[in-house]
Amino acid sequence: LPFTISEKLVNAYSLSLEEGDEVVFGGELRSYNKLVDGKSRLILSFFVKEVLSEKENFENNTNELFLTGFICKAPVYRTTPFNRQICDILLAVNRPNFNKSDYIPCIVWGRNAKFIQNQKIGTKINLVGRIQSRNYRKEIADGIIEERTAYEVSCQKVSLADENQIKQVQTLA
Repeated sequence: LPFTISEKLVNAYSLSLEEGDEVVFGGELRSYNKLVDGKSRLILSFFVKEVLSEKENFENNTNELFLTGFICKAPVYRTTPFNRQICDILLAVNRPNFNKSDYIPCIVWGRNAKFIQNQKIGTKINLVGRIQSRNYRKEIADGIIEERTAYEVSCQKVSLADENQIKQVQTLA
């Protein structure tokens, strides 16, 4: 997953990042649209806001994120070839202190997929998940196949957002 880190953070922690280095970052999953071959593609990246540099932090941190956002496209429910229930959603997550939203593709499995398939566009949800990548092949023209990588959030827990809880968190921030 591409990440963005400010020069100020790199200098503050004297980072010299090399391929294969272990690092623990805290921050935000962000998205933007990029025009590729005349088509708009959603690009995900990680915006680093903090660096955890102590060795014990490597053992205690996992690929985990918490999102609160709005379903902004009708959920797409299906069954995999191995008969697993899956539902794709696009979640609009507001950035704190900005007038922008990030659009995060998410996949929901099992009972959560059955639950989320019936939710309407505009429903506010909380989810716990992890960032994952997968490779796929796309035919772009006349038998030309391109290898691509998709990034998405695989959800472990999903719940409807409690409006009172959200208002309380916003006033504390």
